[in-house]
Amino acid sequence: MKTLYLECGMGAAGDMLTAALLELMPDPDAVVAELNGLGIPGVQFSKEAMSKCGIGGTHMTVRVHGEEESEEMFHHHHEHHDHPHEHEHSHESACHEHHDHLHEHEDHEHTHEHHHEHAHEHTHEHTHEHGDAGHTHHHHSSLHDIEHIVCGHLNIPEQVKQDVMAVYGLIAEAESHAHGVPVTEIHFHEVGTMDAVADITAVCLLMNKIAPDQVIVSPVHVGSGHVHCAHGILPVPAPATAYILNGVPMYGGAVKGELCTPTGAALLKHFATRFGDMPVMRTEAIGYGMGKKDFEQANCIRAMLGETEDAGDSVLQLECNVDDMTAEELGFAMEAILAVGALEVYTVAAGMKKSRPGTLLSVLCHEAEKEKLVRVIFQNTTTIGVREHACSRYTLKRSFETVQTPYGEVQKKISSGYGVTREKYEYEDLARIAREQGMSLEEVRKSI
Repeated sequence: MKTLYLECGMGAAGDMLTAALLELMPDPDAVVAELNGLGIPGVQFSKEAMSKCGIGGTHMTVRVHGEEESEEMFHHHHEHHDHPHEHEHSHESACHEHHDHLHEHEDHEHTHEHHHEHAHEHTHEHTHEHGDAGHTHHHHSSLHDIEHIVCGHLNIPEQVKQDVMAVYGLIAEAESHAHGVPVTEIHFHEVGTMDAVADITAVCLLMNKIAPDQVIVSPVHVGSGHVHCAHGILPVPAPATAYILNGVPMYGGAVKGELCTPTGAALLKHFATRFGDMPVMRTEAIGYGMGKKDFEQANCIRAMLGETEDAGDSVLQLECNVDDMTAEELGFAMEAILAVGALEVYTVAAGMKKSRPGTLLSVLCHEAEKEKLVRVIFQNTTTIGVREHACSRYTLKRSFETVQTPYGEVQKKISSGYGVTREKYEYEDLARIAREQGMSLEEVRKSI
């Protein structure tokens, strides 16, 4: 199974992920040229070799209208735009240690998607300094505007567009939750918007090119301590980042500062099949995406691409016992559970307390579907408790083939792996032919 493992021992940011994935490409320069040809307004990608703690890797830079911005400025506002430099912004995750070092805060505090009040004043100054550049830095974009850019103007595959908007959806939801305002009131600063669009689009395009069967992400190092904001001092991780990483294994440590940005968190959350330790794998390519700042620990994300020996799919088994439901009620419950994403649902007859006959209901699912399925189990059964077991399953690779027969097309499922190959015609197709021809299922199988 083609597996991508992302090691986030120094957190994650969009540019670091881009650089790490870029190093997995056979021709990184060609990919950079492709990124520059996408048509992201005013954006220019460039890469450079960089060393951290003696390790060589790649650092990515995004320039917007020739300016290198180091923050992706998210904020919501309710004021009119007559005097944009006078707006007060309330964004708890807009954190930044020192305004004087704004351009140095790339990556860690990597690509600070924040520091709104100071950043806004800073970009307003740029508007005056570069007023003849033909663009106004204090324009703001809504999520709808982002969709217009991504889906209407970028020359990227449809799947990549969907991935980009899904990542933006995670960020907007987190910002909305952090501020207690609707997603429609979340707006993005123009320069920061293009920087974020560039990072997110680049990662989504590279993931589409790599096309791994699974993406495993290490527990995420978020940093520690506090960061100074325009409106006070806040803990690390910032509220928006913490919201995105809800349910994801993360940890702090000796490194002071914010190591994981909202963009980095959203990209990991969107693409991760699961979070955990590195699996047993034969690596084919290894990439290092470097942050700009220096720490005692190598400031990078490591991407490892290779093959895992087995399709060891980590799943959860949810179980409950019931002894007061009819067969019809159990059947209805099983249908409802399958409808919301269960991998498998089955029942086993069980003897329960007081010698009562009962039923053991078992549900297999992925971690991401657990909460939803637990809710549906409680809604549709009489149980008062659900047990959870973590387990691995080993599956054959499955593919479908269309077979032409005298009775029309028939789908055939082919399962292979572990030295075996099995073929089976789809029941619904066989049943249709049997009804139409007045034949038994066995006669149809032999005939085709």
